[in-house]
Amino acid sequence: MGLLKKVLARRRDLKLIVTSATMNSDRFSRFYGGAPEFIIPGRTFPVDIQYSRSPCDDYVDSAVKQVLAIHVSQGPGDILVFMTGQEDIEITCELVAERLRLLNDPPKLSILPIYSQMPADLQAKIFDRAAPGVRKVIVATNIAETSLTVDGIMYVVDSGFSKLKVYNPKMGMDTLQITPISQANASQRAGRAGRTGPGKCFHLYTERAFRDEFYIQTIPEIQRTNLANTVLLLKSLGVRDLLDFDFMDPPPQDTITTSLFDLWALGALDNVGNLTSLGRTMTAFPMDPSLAKLIITAVEYECSEEMLTIVAMLSVPSVFYRPKERQEESDAAREKFFVPESDHLTLLHVYTQWKVNGYSDGWCIRHFLHPKALRRAKEIRDQIHDIMEKQKMPLIGCGTDWDIIRKCICSGYYHQAAKVKGIGEYINLRTSVTIQLHPTSALYGLGYLPDYVVYHELILTSKEYMSCVTSVDPHWLADLGAVFYSIKEKGYSARDKRIIEVEFNRKAELEAQMEEDKAREERIMAAEENGPTIKKPRITVSRDKSPIAMQLSAIDTEALLDLPALAPPPGVTPNFKNPRNLSAPALAMLQLMLTSLVVGMRLYTKKFIVKKMLAEDCK
Repeated sequence: MGLLKKVLARRRDLKLIVTSATMNSDRFSRFYGGAPEFIIPGRTFPVDIQYSRSPCDDYVDSAVKQVLAIHVSQGPGDILVFMTGQEDIEITCELVAERLRLLNDPPKLSILPIYSQMPADLQAKIFDRAAPGVRKVIVATNIAETSLTVDGIMYVVDSGFSKLKVYNPKMGMDTLQITPISQANASQRAGRAGRTGPGKCFHLYTERAFRDEFYIQTIPEIQRTNLANTVLLLKSLGVRDLLDFDFMDPPPQDTITTSLFDLWALGALDNVGNLTSLGRTMTAFPMDPSLAKLIITAVEYECSEEMLTIVAMLSVPSVFYRPKERQEESDAAREKFFVPESDHLTLLHVYTQWKVNGYSDGWCIRHFLHPKALRRAKEIRDQIHDIMEKQKMPLIGCGTDWDIIRKCICSGYYHQAAKVKGIGEYINLRTSVTIQLHPTSALYGLGYLPDYVVYHELILTSKEYMSCVTSVDPHWLADLGAVFYSIKEKGYSARDKRIIEVEFNRKAELEAQMEEDKAREERIMAAEENGPTIKKPRITVSRDKSPIAMQLSAIDTEALLDLPALAPPPGVTPNFKNPRNLSAPALAMLQLMLTSLVVGMRLYTKKFIVKKMLAEDCK
């Protein structure tokens, strides 16, 4: 929208038509400088809106009671119930069926759940016409607000909640939060009851809550998602200052700066924020930048055929289906596809087996896989392959050399790495956040935990879970992500590092003191040759409590210098060529010179001891 606004300012001949079904046309009108609005009223029947008299403590229990009340006391017509997700939907269906059996000869009721992870054939049952004398109750997520229209719906039960995906830029984590819906969502849900005739909508919240606590509109997606792909696109279009860009709904600055940092870490941006050659190539792929980098680097690692499949599988929802009534069977079927230490390779294995079995839907159903999701992955794979051909990137396979693929995976996820912390726990190497392996991961039941892993994304539900995990060699992290990591020797800790730093500083101080003493000695020797008096030199040695200093202090340098500082009388020059005939003053001078020589040898001996002890401490 922001780019179109700039184009419209230059192109007066260009016309733009924006359509919206969420009754927020005034926002678009204001953004485009007071553009005219055209409102086309929908062909809906009147809907009787009823609010709860008091706030409900448990929206699932309240929804079950309302469904049974409608079924027993209201006229004919099907019921649509809005819940938050798969778990709430399954619990609601079970409770309705359970309590219906407790009633005395109740009317027949067909209970039909629908959510995104259901197989397509089960989803299609909601469109089947019910048998005569049977009422349908459809329990759905917010997918039924606009995407689905089911004939015969006369009653709507609105829980007032939905599950929203929100990105936390500080933690680099997506959170699935159950949040109150907006007023616009509530109107959309109520409108489902008036598509084919007059209906009723039962909101499980008070009118005051609707008026005072609900947002008018849902928080725009651009304000609650990772913007790395959007930032990369804007950079490719020549937008330099993203913080001042005219967004219709400006995202948080933290999200923009985090996205810029992530792109820089991947090598897509240089130090001044401009696109690199790698970044320009990444813009050709309409996907998450990490996935785009996997495709590009896979050519260098000669595993682009396998990586193409992995990226396509990561671009669709989970292909695994886990029905509540057959969980053990579905878990056993999933484990057959596990590749040790890698969920990415597990996805590759699933796709390969599906291909070997002729892309069969029946094979998918027998192995608790979603045929629709796999078909979508195949379509995405073909699209990415076309882009690779346009970019003249060859398709090369590596067979079963899993280490090559794992290292390539590390090249796109080294900024999302974790180190094992405890039983089932890891710690993020960048944020120090404690994260968990998901129970459905191929790494969860290994019996041991790899020391280092990379992951596709973090999702916060009941815990902070890593999604799609692969174990990696720490040397790969240091090699590919040198901006973040470096290799330390085994057994090397932060405490050891600090001790060595302290000893190194002491060593530097001792060496500096030795050099100073040596220079002082040289000045004294020069003075002995040119002047009549000699001052007694002083050598200071640190006497702190460190082991090295204590051993050095055992060498009594003061005793070595405790000799009379005698000088030859005026006019007397020592004759060192015939030492046996030396006079007393000359002998004293020679004694002082020999003493200085001994002190110098002792000082060099101490320097050698320091080096040796520091070397042993470092080992």
